[in-house]
Amino acid sequence: MQFKDQIDFVRQHIKRNRLRVFMTILAATMGTAFLIVLASVGFGLHDTLRKEMLEYRLVTAIEVYAEEDKKPDDYVEQFKKIENVRAVIEERRLTLNTQVLLDDYQSWSSFTVSDFEEQQKVGFELAEGRLPKEPNEVVVGHHFAEGLYKEVTEEVVQYYEDVLNKEFETVLSDGDEEIGETLKFTIVGISKAPTKEWEEDYNIYADEKNIPIIEQLYEGKMDEDNPLFYSNINVHADQLENVTAISKEIKESGFYTYSVADELEQLDVFFLALKAGLVFVGTIAILISSIGIFNTMTMAVTERTREIGVMKAIGANPKLIQRLFIMESAWIGIIGTVIAILISYGVSAISNYLLPIIVTAALGEEDMGSLNVTFSVIPWQLIVIASVISIGVAVVSGWRPARKATKIDVIQALIQEL
Repeated sequence: MQFKDQIDFVRQHIKRNRLRVFMTILAATMGTAFLIVLASVGFGLHDTLRKEMLEYRLVTAIEVYAEEDKKPDDYVEQFKKIENVRAVIEERRLTLNTQVLLDDYQSWSSFTVSDFEEQQKVGFELAEGRLPKEPNEVVVGHHFAEGLYKEVTEEVVQYYEDVLNKEFETVLSDGDEEIGETLKFTIVGISKAPTKEWEEDYNIYADEKNIPIIEQLYEGKMDEDNPLFYSNINVHADQLENVTAISKEIKESGFYTYSVADELEQLDVFFLALKAGLVFVGTIAILISSIGIFNTMTMAVTERTREIGVMKAIGANPKLIQRLFIMESAWIGIIGTVIAILISYGVSAISNYLLPIIVTAALGEEDMGSLNVTFSVIPWQLIVIASVISIGVAVVSGWRPARKATKIDVIQALIQEL
């Protein structure tokens, strides 16, 4: 019997019992759709959290820490020689409170010194002006001007506008007490706005050439317990895939490291276990539907006992008979899986549209834009897993009845009354 004839044979017997086969397909569809939709929640939440972490963090940055007896800033050049390192940024921030005085305006800011060449390698850009060339030149944050104010009346506050090329003074203090001399700087550049809309940048960025000048002015006025600067070392990889290897090499040098890649790795492990658990729960629903396939195929064998006897009498191979019944059960699994996939994508789209509205309404929020959560994602990997499980269970469910069909006695089958 040719393969086309086998297909026609299966199709004829399915048409003969349309209602029973339809109910069996419906059960298989419901089980498979339940698996896909349930597991898609795990994929959706995982995708949402990954996007949140990758959107609001610099994913290629590795923060370096050390014990008190070991200073990371002594190893900056060593870190730069590590393979796949794009830049090593050593930021030193003044530990003292920094008051800014510009004409009749004032504000409080954070004073940071760094290497601008290294900063540019990781995307530090200016909205206006240029980078500092002299020690007394600085770049200010994009919102620096907005932080300058002067009191006109008790109720009105007037803000400064254009600060480019303006000179200002800084007064450093430890609490209420001023320490050291007043420093003067000229603003030669304004940094670009932060990529996050909610983030504001009022900082002052100076070149590392200022470090010896400031240290000389404050010599003897600070001690080891209260240093003038605290250092922050960030090693930037050229791409996310190399972060783990670079972190490992830095750790082997005796330092502690932290990066978003570490969080992502832990997150991936957690959600891998969660998604596996959801797939397992969904598989139970498919196993329940397999009972219907088993019963349908068992009844099919019983009803076709005489046909099976005729086929054996004319020389049909037992493997052919077994294949025909397995093909029928596989057909039920395939049709049920295809319909389940279509239904799952529809349910996923509807849930992603409606659930944010429902949750927002329940929380009493008017603006839904802040709720950026994807509740359901159906990747192709999930479709493959669900299809293999669904069709595999259908085939296994039909295997036992198919084996039973090959063992039917020819004589008994032929004398059986219709």
